[in-house]
Amino acid sequence: MDVVGDLLARDRRSRDIALVTPDGRERTYRDLITNAYKAANVLRYLGAREGSTVAVAPAPGLHPTVALLGAAGLGAPVRFDPAAGIERGDRVVLVDAADESTTEPAPGTSLAVFGGPPERPETTHWEQELWSENPGMPPSSVGPSDPVLRGTGGDGPDGSDGAVSHRALLAAAASVVDERELEPGDEVVLRGDLSDPRALAAGVVAPLAAGATAVLAGEEVGADAPTVTVERNGGESEDGGGSGAVKLPSVRDR
Repeated sequence: MDVVGDLLARDRRSRDIALVTPDGRERTYRDLITNAYKAANVLRYLGAREGSTVAVAPAPGLHPTVALLGAAGLGAPVRFDPAAGIERGDRVVLVDAADESTTEPAPGTSLAVFGGPPERPETTHWEQELWSENPGMPPSSVGPSDPVLRGTGGDGPDGSDGAVSHRALLAAAASVVDERELEPGDEVVLRGDLSDPRALAAGVVAPLAAGATAVLAGEEVGADAPTVTVERNGGESEDGGGSGAVKLPSVRDR
């Protein structure tokens, strides 16, 4: 895989479970990929294009996940910090409906909410648009060196606005797949939100790349940092694979 959008190849759609959300709901690879296509089209409708940034609430769940995947396929990097997205005038900001009243989009920024209908007529109802959208990925020329994630300024792995490239995120995920010998049927559990690129690589991108299941367990009360574990039958393998905690990988361009 060269870019994160390659996770959404049509031939990867299957009845295998791709994602489990904190409410216990399961989504197959067919469901997840189809909804990521739709998310890309909603974002494009809202004005996102290659290179424009989409700010997304980092709460673990279906809608932030498909927004990430759809934006990656579109070539629009994601910033998991809506407040910074408003401040910086990112093209689209996606937040929970409960946060709409405290989120004032900058001029030129489109605001969308999930988890319920919006209060303001100018705010987009994410779910409503998602379910009615075209289930096909729009064309994109995004490349491995292009950013897939943006941070809040100067502290990222490449020193540029906290940016992480497609290449770097996929390489970090691949290191987890290889080290833990991930395969279909395995479950990789992420406890925490989606804001840490290392946890995102290990807990979401790695299992999806391996055809395994990403389990978003929610945020642990009092936890200082996200954790990722592999759960499978059979325990530890001789070379250190198997069940247990995952060391979060370094996310940097190699």
